[in-house]
Amino acid sequence: MTDVKTQIDETVKAHDVVLYMKGTKEMPQCGFSSRVAGVLNYMGVDYADVNVLADDSVRQGIKDYSDWPTVPQLFVKGEFVGGCDIITEMTLSGELDTLFDENNVSYNKDAADKIREANG
Repeated sequence: MTDVKTQIDETVKAHDVVLYMKGTKEMPQCGFSSRVAGVLNYMGVDYADVNVLADDSVRQGIKDYSDWPTVPQLFVKGEFVGGCDIITEMTLSGELDTLFDENNVSYNKDAADKIREANG
């Protein structure tokens, strides 16, 4: 398990934004992963995606690493942000924009505003 923890640690620190998910950003394999990937894709965020379905040790390892029981899991600048419900709430409240701004993560502000307009 130590090797998996090291692998996860290196991945979340090597990329500004990482999404551990079921499937890939091009082809999510569950609704929750699809929702978070859809938000990030629509907002034009450059992020690394890790398919937990490809490796059972990573699938369990990410849960142990973050002490969070479910996938997807979003990391920004090496810090765990949350899962689907938290990312959805942060998107609608504007907190995700703030988090990206504070961490110099590029995203399309107009797209973020359109998400809020559509769900307001």
